[in-house]
Amino acid sequence: MKRYIYTLLFVFILGACDKGFEDLNVNPTKPVQVNVANKLTAAQLFASSQRYDNWRANLIYQSTMMQHFSATAGYWNGDKYTWNRGYASSLMDRYYENAVKTLEDMLAQLNNEEAPDEMKAITRIMRVFVFSRLTDLYGDVPYSEAGKAVLEGILTPKYDPQSEIYADMLKELEESAAALGSGTSGFGSADIIYNGDQAKWKRLANSLMLRLGFRLIKVDPTGAQSWVTKAISGGVMQSNEDIFYVPHTDGPAGENRNGNGEVFQADGNMRMSETFIDFMKNANDPRLPVLAARRSDGSTAFADLKGLPNGLDNSTLEGATGEADLDPFAEPNRSVITGLDAPMFFQTYAEVEFMLAEANVRWGLAGDAATHYNNGVRAAMEMLALYGDGGVIDSGDIDTYLANNPYDAGNAIEQINTQYWAATFLNEYESFSNWRRTGFPALVPVVYPGNVTNGTIPRRMSYSESEQTNNPDNYAEAISRQGPDELTTRVWWDVN
Repeated sequence: MKRYIYTLLFVFILGACDKGFEDLNVNPTKPVQVNVANKLTAAQLFASSQRYDNWRANLIYQSTMMQHFSATAGYWNGDKYTWNRGYASSLMDRYYENAVKTLEDMLAQLNNEEAPDEMKAITRIMRVFVFSRLTDLYGDVPYSEAGKAVLEGILTPKYDPQSEIYADMLKELEESAAALGSGTSGFGSADIIYNGDQAKWKRLANSLMLRLGFRLIKVDPTGAQSWVTKAISGGVMQSNEDIFYVPHTDGPAGENRNGNGEVFQADGNMRMSETFIDFMKNANDPRLPVLAARRSDGSTAFADLKGLPNGLDNSTLEGATGEADLDPFAEPNRSVITGLDAPMFFQTYAEVEFMLAEANVRWGLAGDAATHYNNGVRAAMEMLALYGDGGVIDSGDIDTYLANNPYDAGNAIEQINTQYWAATFLNEYESFSNWRRTGFPALVPVVYPGNVTNGTIPRRMSYSESEQTNNPDNYAEAISRQGPDELTTRVWWDVN
């Protein structure tokens, strides 16, 4: 895999240049191409990404903003609402140079090679996922002209309005789902997510449509209902076998490592947030000993798991908690979930079931809300087995949890989306987006000296500083339309 990625990057640098290759037994008028199947593998790994942006955008910022994690180190900006522009722009910096470029190159190659429509559909679905992360985190972003520096010579792509990006992404998912059948795609085993299973990709397209449709709930409730209805009719994920995730490995060259795992290996400052720990302890949640362990001795006993309040630093820790250091506070369980070979989840069956429950509550769709809620909780607990034996939760413990924490029709939207927050632990991009969409869980903001949000939880991340000099006109147009390039500016679908 490492060889393929290096080759892929070389091709991007080479572009269409053929100088020096005249003596090779190839057509010198055409660029050398890497097999498109190998590019899909690279694109999937680029979507999961490595330590850089997983550290900064996913964990330092979003995981602490969403109060899954907490940290006292000053550079953990997220739960202090302070601004490090390089950290905030890290997903943008990495995705455009890796995932976006690869996917745009793939689509051009698939068209040139007159590849089957199902291969194009899978690539289009991956492209929607990558751009949905970008636009949800930043708002208006380069979309229609992005990743085309080599293909079309576009060096300063325009920023498309998020409303237009969403309309196109939903169209792309609808068309891609229609192009997929039930056999194995030409990508075969190079597709490390679904091994070319077209039926799973089709269900994913509809499941992503369900997610993006719900994203419209505040800005276009009629449109949201329409797209949610269409997604459900098309057929969404049916079990944990359909989970959209990258199965990482810790190979000898490190080319397929989980980016979050690389962070946990390099940085020991994060602790489990008091908000998250208390939520699980209060409900006697059997996920807690899978996800958390006491720092000092590795204990996973409920009584030993203490969460760290958000918004503290080294000078305020003892006064706020009575503890002189971080050792008594729980950290992510290093024997289960922090491995370099841990799965990286993009969308899960549990999330889909929670959305189906919400669709029933809001519009009477999809059957019984309580059944979907229970299915979602069970799936969220059972999927932890993908971390290995340490993640397996006994079915009897799940039954007990559901009996003691039953579906509450009178508080359904909050209950469903609080469970959604629990299920998206470590996929902080989705936790942050769904919290902005629903307002749940009801997180209490912190007030940290020097914060830049007036003590409110941020609503977006900020663009790359380099855009102000490298793409100034398009950058200026985007902020004039969307609002200041600040953490408090809301994206299009996140209206007040």
